[in-house]
Amino acid sequence: MREFSKAFLWGAAASAPQTEGHSLRNGKSASTWDEWFKLAPEKFNEQQGPEDTSNVYEEYHEDIQRMKELGMNSYRTSIAWTRLLPDGHTINQEGAAFYKSYFSELKANGIEPIINLFHFDMPWWLMDKGGWEVRESVEAFAFYAKTAFDLFGDTVTYWTTFNEPLVHIECGYLYGYHYPAIVDFKKAIQVGYHTLMAHVRAVEEFRRLQNDSGQIGIILNISPAYPKSQSAEDLKAKELADLFNTSSFLDPAVHGTIPKKLIAVLKENGLIPVTEEQDKALIKANTVDFIGLNYYQPRRVQAPTDTHFPAETPEDFYLPYDLPGKRINPYRGWEIYPEALYDVAVMMKEHYNNIPWYVSENGMGVAEEEGFMDEHGMIQDDYRIDFMKEHLRELHKGIQAGSNCFGYHTWTFVDCWSWLNGYRNRYGFYRVAIEDDFKRSLKKSGLWYKELIEKNGFSD
Repeated sequence: MREFSKAFLWGAAASAPQTEGHSLRNGKSASTWDEWFKLAPEKFNEQQGPEDTSNVYEEYHEDIQRMKELGMNSYRTSIAWTRLLPDGHTINQEGAAFYKSYFSELKANGIEPIINLFHFDMPWWLMDKGGWEVRESVEAFAFYAKTAFDLFGDTVTYWTTFNEPLVHIECGYLYGYHYPAIVDFKKAIQVGYHTLMAHVRAVEEFRRLQNDSGQIGIILNISPAYPKSQSAEDLKAKELADLFNTSSFLDPAVHGTIPKKLIAVLKENGLIPVTEEQDKALIKANTVDFIGLNYYQPRRVQAPTDTHFPAETPEDFYLPYDLPGKRINPYRGWEIYPEALYDVAVMMKEHYNNIPWYVSENGMGVAEEEGFMDEHGMIQDDYRIDFMKEHLRELHKGIQAGSNCFGYHTWTFVDCWSWLNGYRNRYGFYRVAIEDDFKRSLKKSGLWYKELIEKNGFSD
């Protein structure tokens, strides 16, 4: 029996734009997703846009009871900036009332809300001004954060600023997956820097409240890089991959400093962002209380073969390496490598002051799950159960080694909309029938998760 601590947080994670629905109703203004869907609906799987989410705006009462039935003691979701502050400065009272009710009801049912402020949903009014490319975004985010803390701080104890900031940087400014879908390394670095400073300013606003019971963190998608070989070239690629993808946000969040090696690489390649004089002191003074780490797949790298100087893309520093014979989730094309979760646990213990952290996302997306439905209409998702067990085994091993992990959240509780992929891949404990008024039905993995929580562990 692999048991966890009595205080361990068992739950699931989601986001406002992927679950709430009502994307342009009830006082909410447009995000980049709303506008991009309007501009280019053909880019979205089956033309499923941000309105076609899981209708949590109406279903949250029932969903909370479903969480309670599974025994979940925590749940992470986000606030939609565009719902709370549709024009950036005026509170949408209906939106504020919705979140207050939602978070209070979670708490009243023994489910600790962990509330995130930004999950890829840039307000269109700010995007019109340049989005994260302009310094104005830093103060706009700080004001939004302060507003949320003021409104909900008496209910919410655990806050996070950003979910996976590297994703909106890479997908929007390097790889063309998210709006504005451009490829510009220098802009990407500037966007990353303003995102970091927005995080820092939000932490500063949180500290000003002098709420000793509250805690604030950030959620990062982290995997240590694994080199193709132990050659000097491949090890250099690993070092650079770790600098850009792990240390870039984790070091300032925990240690209060941007790695000197990263600064040197950026300077050498003419990629240094525009900064302000007080930034270094602000970063140093506003570290976090805890870290959320999302893990799905490892990062395998090798030395680049054909490079540019100055660098034009991250591929000038490291290339992805496709490990022969790897286990794979065929629906996403992602490698399954649970062992990395143990390595992450050790990394947090040895290199990041053993700061409290939790697994803020882990899960398996599968398409056409109806093919696994039994005669009673329940999806027999044993593949998801196996995936969780394997990762929890490695997590437990890391905790036994002394890593300060306090929880595990899956992605996600109910099937949700996923950006350009729409509802192609499903992750939830509950199936959502979007064609049948968003009706929920429990999957086998939900029953397994309930048993896991009841026993506070599992047997091999």
